[in-house]
Amino acid sequence: MIVQNNPTVARARTLAKLLRKDTSGVSILEFAFVLPILLTLGLFGAEVSWMATTKMKTSQIALSLADNASRLGQTDNSGVTPTITEGDVDAVLAGALKQGENINMATKARVILSSLEYDPFTGKQYIHWQRCKGSVDRDSAYGNDTTKNGLVGPVITGMGNGSTQVTASTGQAIMYVEIYYEYEALFENPFGSGDQKFKEEAAFLIRDDRNLRSADETGLTGASEGNEC
Repeated sequence: MIVQNNPTVARARTLAKLLRKDTSGVSILEFAFVLPILLTLGLFGAEVSWMATTKMKTSQIALSLADNASRLGQTDNSGVTPTITEGDVDAVLAGALKQGENINMATKARVILSSLEYDPFTGKQYIHWQRCKGSVDRDSAYGNDTTKNGLVGPVITGMGNGSTQVTASTGQAIMYVEIYYEYEALFENPFGSGDQKFKEEAAFLIRDDRNLRSADETGLTGASEGNEC
């Protein structure tokens, strides 16, 4: 009976009753439980959005580069079939890296521009010249302009895969672009271990007459700009 009449015990019981009825902290408690889920979903959404944007940007740069390369010499009004120079090729490659500055194209990608042509003497498709930009160490999936150009080394049936494969015809050249981009996650990669790698390709037929030069020549004139692959 003494314990029951103890003022301290009575106050404790009263406080317990008040706490049971008090709901002022429920919202904060619920938010504490939900916050990690919301944060995870938000970060995941941001990662997926940036990855999609980067891949789309890479694809657009590949298309733009192939288009620009196909127009080289188009404004030459000399009346002589223009010969493409190393400086011309360097300019369009540098332009591609400039387009990709916001995704660090120069350090995270390898940009490969190839001139796919047809050799009438052998009837073979071959890579007449090939130039590259970007710090990533990566070779073309189709060959090079030296030991694997289609006339030397493995036969090149075309560039691209399946229904997207392209081939050059007599007196024509196809500007074929490959971009290998190493995507670095903004946060933790949500798609497993390791960063994602993108590969984008594009092709355009040259727009005007162009002096393609013979297969035993380099295909480009002028001093090399250091873009050999």
